[in-house]
Amino acid sequence: MMDIKSLLSERTQFMKASDIRELLKWVTEDVISLGGGMPDPSTFPRELADIARDVIITKGSSALQYGKTEGVDDLKDELIRFMAKDGIKASREEIIITTGSQEALDLIGRITINAGDAVITERPTYLAALQAFKAYRPRIIGVDMDSDGMIMTKLEDAIRKSINDGNKIKFIYVIPTCQNPTGISMSIDRRKHLMELASKYDLLIVEDNPYSYFLFDGIYVPPLKSMDTENRVVYMSTFSKIIAPGIRVGWVVGDKDLIRWIAMAKQAVDLHTSTLSQYIALEALRRGIIERNIPKIREAYKVKRDAMLDALAKYMPEQVTWTRPIGGMFVWASAQGIRTEDMLPMAVSKYKVAYVPGKSFYPDEDVHTSMRLNFTYPSVDMIYEGIRRLSNAIKEELSKNQH
Repeated sequence: MMDIKSLLSERTQFMKASDIRELLKWVTEDVISLGGGMPDPSTFPRELADIARDVIITKGSSALQYGKTEGVDDLKDELIRFMAKDGIKASREEIIITTGSQEALDLIGRITINAGDAVITERPTYLAALQAFKAYRPRIIGVDMDSDGMIMTKLEDAIRKSINDGNKIKFIYVIPTCQNPTGISMSIDRRKHLMELASKYDLLIVEDNPYSYFLFDGIYVPPLKSMDTENRVVYMSTFSKIIAPGIRVGWVVGDKDLIRWIAMAKQAVDLHTSTLSQYIALEALRRGIIERNIPKIREAYKVKRDAMLDALAKYMPEQVTWTRPIGGMFVWASAQGIRTEDMLPMAVSKYKVAYVPGKSFYPDEDVHTSMRLNFTYPSVDMIYEGIRRLSNAIKEELSKNQH
């Protein structure tokens, strides 16, 4: 039998399976999962069936054909109008359509990172971004957060240290609004400070923005890209949360030269994003379906966010703390005295509840007391019951560790 391991590249040593994907494999029907990052399927627009039919019948010669690597121009034009409401200005040449934002993360890493280069992220940060970047062997520097987001004094210390150590900083990766995994949103003052630091040290910022469509409490925070006067922000977003994840369409906005390099890398990966999916997204925008649907999603998710915060206050022991997000999809909980990755098998098998352990969201996987909880997918009743079960699991783990 062929030895496959002998054929693998050195790069595979730095590839790691997603803890979320691995978790979903062994969550059964009787387990309440707070672990995924899935939207509520009841929010998927029913009009998509009509759109798909219309697109295939009326535009099938284009929608079912190969397309340009950079994406469908009409979709770019609709995105230009869509983003303008948030103060983001872009031309067609400054936009590329990707196969979800996950592909965008990989392509940005592919064209910018050499082994040993520095990449700065929030700490914790989106684990699939870490997964994408680590394959290119950077030195990932995590900067701590508080309730206002990344701490700017610590960021500047990290920048100076990296420069003094002779490390080339390729970019700062941030999710400034309703961050994944914490749900924290960066304050306006810190957004301004981040832009000032990027200018001072001539740094690129990669802004990942999938969650800002769902702000619940009447608070608006502008995208970093809308504050960008020097074209140093690469902006990413996705239709996964505002239409449906299954269409796999995202987009990137940035300097046109950088976009050309992303397009060149994308040609080798998948030629282009599904033209059919792009045309469906185009029509969903053009017909106003997305703009009508976003307020409905926001209302549904606010109810669920409130339910999770109420359940946590009702059931959790005093050793547990959690964030209070102004929007998005996640609450970040921490339980002093336990290792959440060690507790997970017991929580799933005995208490029938699942979550994502926090360690994988840290660049060095050196924090073990946290967990990410998703409130958008389960029903309100499941949220209350899931948090009750999780509380019981935590209490048992704490009791066990105290003896």
